[in-house]
Amino acid sequence: MQHPSSGRLQGKVAVIVGAGQLAGDTIGNGRAVAERFAQEGAALLLVDIDEAAAEVTRQAVAAYGQAASVLRADITREDDCRAIAQACLARHGRIDILHNNVGRSKGDRRTADMDAGMWDDIMAMNLKGMFMTCKHVLPHMVAQRSGCILNVSSTASLAARPTVTYKTSKGAVNAFTQHLAMENAAHGVRANAILPGLIDTPMAIERRAQERGVSRDVVRAEREALVPMQRMGTGWDVANAAVFLASDEARYVTGVLLPVDGGLLCKRG
Repeated sequence: MQHPSSGRLQGKVAVIVGAGQLAGDTIGNGRAVAERFAQEGAALLLVDIDEAAAEVTRQAVAAYGQAASVLRADITREDDCRAIAQACLARHGRIDILHNNVGRSKGDRRTADMDAGMWDDIMAMNLKGMFMTCKHVLPHMVAQRSGCILNVSSTASLAARPTVTYKTSKGAVNAFTQHLAMENAAHGVRANAILPGLIDTPMAIERRAQERGVSRDVVRAEREALVPMQRMGTGWDVANAAVFLASDEARYVTGVLLPVDGGLLCKRG
């Protein structure tokens, strides 16, 4: 998808945590956000535990002419989260946007069947890692009296789900984001959460197709049938929401939980 470079993020420096993606025939949320941020003029630090996947994203954004570099990090390790902030400051001198895009549901179960160790692993990635990236970026945003934190949550946080840990972790992400917004509003730092619904990404489609031994088209058809708009969203839909929330157009928007879901959450009523 091509967009004109209107410069809505011109001069800003963005850290995208989870900038790589699994292999697949569609674009993931992290890579789409990286491309849209670059198109809008932001310099990028592309963070991922899979350095090769982040490098593919760097190559994808190179055409837009913005500075972009890769950093390997495991956000379940606090030293790595500290290094993210340090690397961005060393390479770019400031941090304007932190986009937290890391999460997992693999291994989740119903409450009585859930392994306690797996609970800890999912919580460490989905929640504790997000806390630690924010912890080490926030002092620099507060010092410059400006900044934007975007946390990727999920519509699962507000809707029924058959498994326990992913929903619980994403509900906590919502509460954490609202806490960040209130705690840091007076310092010029905004915090908002994006709640994707059923999005056609490799993480959503490829894993489910492989685990069930069915085609991608079967998985897609089942998911599309659940959405009022009768289609899944794409990584570009999530990325366009991120551009708005990161831009000065949203300078008076903080503490918001923004669904990007084709009306899925409306079905709760």
